[in-house]
Amino acid sequence: MSTPELVERVRSRLATSGTAVTRAEVARAVREESGIAGHDDILIATDRMTQEFVGAGPLEPLLRTPGTTDVLVTAPDQVWCDGDGGLRRTDVTFPNEDAVRRLAQRLALACGRRLDDAQPFVDAWLPGRVRLHAVLPPIAAAGTCISLRVLRPAGHDLDSLRALGTFDDTVHHTLRAIVKARMAFVVTGGTGAGKTSLLNALLGEVSPDERIVSVEDAAELSPNHPQFVRLIARPPNVEGAGEVTLADLVREGLRMRPDRLVVGEVRGAEVCQLLTALNTGHDGGAGTVHANSPAEVPARMEALAALGGLPRAALHSQLSAAFHVVLHMRRERDGSRRLTDVGVFDRDGDTVKVVHDRIRLKALLAERGVTAPW
Repeated sequence: MSTPELVERVRSRLATSGTAVTRAEVARAVREESGIAGHDDILIATDRMTQEFVGAGPLEPLLRTPGTTDVLVTAPDQVWCDGDGGLRRTDVTFPNEDAVRRLAQRLALACGRRLDDAQPFVDAWLPGRVRLHAVLPPIAAAGTCISLRVLRPAGHDLDSLRALGTFDDTVHHTLRAIVKARMAFVVTGGTGAGKTSLLNALLGEVSPDERIVSVEDAAELSPNHPQFVRLIARPPNVEGAGEVTLADLVREGLRMRPDRLVVGEVRGAEVCQLLTALNTGHDGGAGTVHANSPAEVPARMEALAALGGLPRAALHSQLSAAFHVVLHMRRERDGSRRLTDVGVFDRDGDTVKVVHDRIRLKALLAERGVTAPW
């Protein structure tokens, strides 16, 4: 029914129609180009054509599946899905390499970006909280690769995370004490470890009379808090203009009278502005950082600070005064997330390291008038 010739004719008609490509427009084009009269045949052909021209095509059902975090295309017959049950190969396939390439280019166009031989890769945000990354041959040697990351609003609170087994009762009370004491903390872990979920839950514990200003790449945080203000970064347009970076937004956020300043994910030069803010009277700040272990956090911060021109010695000096606690999340093989480490920053000469010292954490809480729950 959906032969390559028919697909091309429908594509040409839609391209010259001057209207938005919707399911209704696809059905109209199918009827006019194919001569199909039967209602059932029209529905079948329209379903197949809609996958070619609307949304994420054959990947759309995977993206809509609850719990999906990533959809990955590595070949026309290799489509993978990641989620609560871990990474698995799906039954979804594409007719050929050209079909994968067309989808990648159409998705890039939906983001306002180009993807062609002159610009063979793209990293952008699709409407509907999906991050697109695509690479064309010959950069992707085996064929076009598409990676779609689904960002779902973090909706858990500390009680629900405890019920899921993310941490035990003692850690549960410790986390509440850290928030109450207005200690600055950073949540670490790998991709999909649950960093944002934990950060969101902790922000929900902030006193309702405190104003939280959050800076994010995408709107992931949604804590149950009456004074939560979100600023979202903006990528450059197709001409390379109009970019608003996280570093820009950290500076703007400081002008909005925050009681707590939060960076959804620290990944670049914005760490310099954040450290400056936390060293100038803004207690209780927070953020997430990609790191494989708490011990690697200082080195990771060094690398990010270097992007903003902050020397190593200055970074360690500011880091020791800015942050107090490291909370490390890990994703287990069964897909569950666990808070595996609670560490504290400790100054050792000219460097900062992360240590697991309950006595020091208890002392830090006591300095702020909060009794440790152990």
